[in-house]
Amino acid sequence: MTQPTPPPTTGAGPAPTPIGDYAVLGDGRTAALVSRAGSVDWLCPSRFDSPACFAALLGRPEHGRWLLAVEDATRVTRRYLGDSFVLETTVETPTGTAVLLDAMPLGDDRCDLVRRVTATRGTVRVRHEWVVRFGYGRVEPWVHRVRDPDGVEVIRAVAGPDSVVLRGDRLPRPHGRAHTDAFTLDEGGSVELAQTWVPSWQPVPRAPRGAHRIEATEERWGRWARASRYTGTYRDAVVRSLLVLRLLTDEQTGGIVAAATTSLPEDPGGERNWDYRYCWLRDAAMTLEALLEHGYRDEAQAWRQWLLRAVAGDPADIQIMYGVDGSRDLPERTLDHLPGYAGSRPVRVGNAAVGQVQNDVLGEVMAALHLARAAGVAEGADSWSLQRHLVDHLCRTWRSPDSGIWEVRGEPRHFTHSKVMAWVAFDRAVRAVEEHGLPGPVERWRAERDAVHADVLAHGWDADRGTFVQHYGATHTDASLLQLVLVGFLPADDPRLVSTVAAVRAELEVAPGLLLRYRTDRTDDGLRGTEHPFLACTGWLADALARQGDVAGSTQVLDVLTGLATDVGLLAEEYDPTTRQMVGNLPQALSHLALVRAVQSHDAATDG
Repeated sequence: MTQPTPPPTTGAGPAPTPIGDYAVLGDGRTAALVSRAGSVDWLCPSRFDSPACFAALLGRPEHGRWLLAVEDATRVTRRYLGDSFVLETTVETPTGTAVLLDAMPLGDDRCDLVRRVTATRGTVRVRHEWVVRFGYGRVEPWVHRVRDPDGVEVIRAVAGPDSVVLRGDRLPRPHGRAHTDAFTLDEGGSVELAQTWVPSWQPVPRAPRGAHRIEATEERWGRWARASRYTGTYRDAVVRSLLVLRLLTDEQTGGIVAAATTSLPEDPGGERNWDYRYCWLRDAAMTLEALLEHGYRDEAQAWRQWLLRAVAGDPADIQIMYGVDGSRDLPERTLDHLPGYAGSRPVRVGNAAVGQVQNDVLGEVMAALHLARAAGVAEGADSWSLQRHLVDHLCRTWRSPDSGIWEVRGEPRHFTHSKVMAWVAFDRAVRAVEEHGLPGPVERWRAERDAVHADVLAHGWDADRGTFVQHYGATHTDASLLQLVLVGFLPADDPRLVSTVAAVRAELEVAPGLLLRYRTDRTDDGLRGTEHPFLACTGWLADALARQGDVAGSTQVLDVLTGLATDVGLLAEEYDPTTRQMVGNLPQALSHLALVRAVQSHDAATDG
């Protein structure tokens, strides 16, 4: 079998760890990325969008990492234990075998990362390196040994508002600007270590209670996963994707982030590097739909409350994204001290797209809340009042150009997908009145719905090519047009939609089932470089084919998508079929939710 090509080097050192070689851990507030070699190269303590204390993912080891590696490995295999995010890495060496367990415990109101290495055969040699750098690798802390309230010696690293405490069976010693250790484990021998983040003004916390925190974490994730009861052909891919969506949901605020990372490049070595650790209304709404279809109503209620808080106020001030706590100020800046993954610069935090107008967003929100009502999630007066005001505001704005779903940084245009999603917003508002008896100016909404529909047919359809087009006046497509099949704008098997799917594939399919979201030579996105196939678009294609009755075609595309998942079932934003590498941020909610919803449509078509 052809092996993946390593990521490009930059002349500054060895090639970086492939993005697909990372596994994710999470505790419902934040996430960590762990490499196959046992290095925690990314962790933003306390919440998804806080500054990282381990940032080697976007730089070098001196930018912060936590390495626990078995030396002289000849074979490494990984898996999550059951339906959990407890990572088990088995390392075979010439002299023995070791198993490393990594987990971020759930439900204890702490930000802990627990690591346990056990020799299961023979003798193994273990290397330990702990390098803490707060502020995305910029700030070297004061590191010193102290005692916790029980008198146990621990290591504390402190700088500014942050501190982390390292405790365990054996602690590393200072070595240059790191703390290191090396030790031998005989069969049955084990070492457990735990790191805890705590605000610097608080005292050193006690050791967490309970000797079996890793096992308890596995059980808790498994209990959540069992609620889906999905047992179809794609069971493992669907359940893992649902788990990823839950991991990216802040259990305290209800906000759903788009990904766990920032600035993993879409074009390695280039500038297409974005911070996805925020809550896009569009992505979160789609996530909500995927969770609802599998019975997760609590998450729907929590996100709806988050939405009410985040967008409260003047509808004209609504943003396309917010912080996990609903914060609105997300200025984009660059971290010039970091060289970037594979030399991909700039490294960005914040996101300038927060100020864009994207007229499709309310359509996704209204579609998700409509599905919530259909699933029996009771509609509150405040929630419906908010929706009414947002839809009334859309009546005044949908005719304006926007930046579209792809957040292009070029000239705003009348994107066909944005217009169709405005139609969705009006349609779901009308149906809320007609099907659920909610109050509202239904005649006005019906009129606006009809006006959008007529406008799209008049200006978004190219009769000569026989396809809907990316924006009014264009002659080319983009992959967002696949969503026209999914939202009910026309019957799924309408000849215009069938020919549009064919046109999208002819123009954007660069490998079987793998689609670009658009051609960079035809779309002014304001950036240099190129695009790779966008994995959510593969899910949308499989979904569209299933709804159009092409079950065999849908199966083929789904097999491509599920076959691209990493050894632990994760999907990044994009995939490079030439190097056979994941590219873009990881794990990506949009990729996973598109898979879940495509399987839903595929199974419905198969059963039908």
